[in-house]
Amino acid sequence: MARKIPVKLVMQYRDQGFSRNMIAKTQKVGRSSVSDVFQRADRFNLSYEDIKELSENEVYRKFFPERHQSEVLYTLPDYEKVHKELQGVGVTLKLLWQEYVDKCKNTHGIAVGYTKFCEDYQKHIDQYRLTNHLKHKPGVSIQVDWSGSTMSLLNPDTGEITTVYLFVGALPYSQYTYVEPTLDMKSDTWLRCHINMFTYFDGTTIRLICDNLKTGVITHPKEGDIVLNEQYEALANHYVMAIMPAQVRKPKQKAAVEGAVGKIATAVIASLRNEIYTTMGELKLAVREKLEIYNNKEFQKREGSRSLVFKESEQEFLRALPSVPYEISEWVYGRKVKLDCHITYQKNNYSCPYQYVKKSVDLKVTDNFLEIYYQNERIATHKRFPSYKEYNFSTLPEHLPDQFNQLEWNDQRLLNWAQKIGPFTHKVIQRIFENLPLKEQGYQSCLSVLNLSKKYSNASLEKACQIALERVHSPRYRQLKAILTNPVNNEAIEHAETNYKESMGFVRGSDYYGGDKND
Repeated sequence: MARKIPVKLVMQYRDQGFSRNMIAKTQKVGRSSVSDVFQRADRFNLSYEDIKELSENEVYRKFFPERHQSEVLYTLPDYEKVHKELQGVGVTLKLLWQEYVDKCKNTHGIAVGYTKFCEDYQKHIDQYRLTNHLKHKPGVSIQVDWSGSTMSLLNPDTGEITTVYLFVGALPYSQYTYVEPTLDMKSDTWLRCHINMFTYFDGTTIRLICDNLKTGVITHPKEGDIVLNEQYEALANHYVMAIMPAQVRKPKQKAAVEGAVGKIATAVIASLRNEIYTTMGELKLAVREKLEIYNNKEFQKREGSRSLVFKESEQEFLRALPSVPYEISEWVYGRKVKLDCHITYQKNNYSCPYQYVKKSVDLKVTDNFLEIYYQNERIATHKRFPSYKEYNFSTLPEHLPDQFNQLEWNDQRLLNWAQKIGPFTHKVIQRIFENLPLKEQGYQSCLSVLNLSKKYSNASLEKACQIALERVHSPRYRQLKAILTNPVNNEAIEHAETNYKESMGFVRGSDYYGGDKND
């Protein structure tokens, strides 16, 4: 639709003596339009003095009454309803205009053109200072990033300063924002911040827009598929979201979070710059308080606040969270199932079904559970031991063989082997078994100890067991290995080996053969 001729302005310039060409050039109005205004002014006998007190629209109607008459014939759209309809996912102005045209046909009304429809809608949102839903729709996307500005923690004992980073997430429609301080920007931290953000928003969106950081995106080529971090992709699948990294050097594609990062720098970081925090708990609490103030602060150029707009216009469009939050997992590949039907992870042991002994399995480890997979099929699940615990066993009875299907090794066979090496080795093996609820749990530990005799000789192992028993109640492989490889013990071990070899050369005495008495 052509732009309206600024009739009043043209008449003002004419009154000041400007020519048609000069007015057309300076006001960017067609020369024919200027001529049309001049001709109509002469025809209606109107001068600038006659119209200078009137508004621009009134002057235009005075000069072009026939155009005004045609405009009032239109069935005008309800732009308040249009504004609300645009909040729906997939709803566009083009679709609403087409529905408006169809309605006019059914009611024998005259519809305005698409261009005027869009222009008048823009005037409506400008007049009432509303958010333009052509840019952002509620509940469609979340934008996330790390803040460039940082905070710090003070260690009161050493005076050491620790850098604290800020994760920022924002909903573009309401600008409702989430902030979380962290001690690093690693992949696990990145994922945990997302999980906490979804909990704070009490919902998720269809899209997740992030930067091209390595903790989330491996490659983002100009052409071809985007390759996401395996964990990041798993998180997106759990919450059924589409991760859409912004293009490189295209900050406007995540303008909401870019703007939030700058405002957070003022609302949180700057306002807390004079405070000193010694614990992460204190800092998180202070950041959360400032965040609530930020979200509840009134907008300068629109009505309400981020929190109000979120609760009234966006929260209902968020998608419900899954019943179980995403758990961050680590995959460990190629662990062999030991003879005692267990695998070892971080010095703790977890059982597998005995059918998988000597087979390689994969571990999926979360904060709370450890799952064991064989050829992509889960074969066992255990509650994970805390990181501070060591040498513990999680054993499910059904994983062990019954009495008719015993393993190759048993406790008596291992004790017999130890007895052949020497009494101290035998004592070590006895003590390994004595505190275990199931003998099978000690097989691997015993074999680790006994196999040292193959590398260092029986005499060396026996001496190492003697030294270890003087210091530790129940020595294990790592203590014996340390003794055998410690140069300080070389002389004692060599002496033990010499004595051992001499004792192996058994010579019968004269009493056996009768000696002088039996000659």
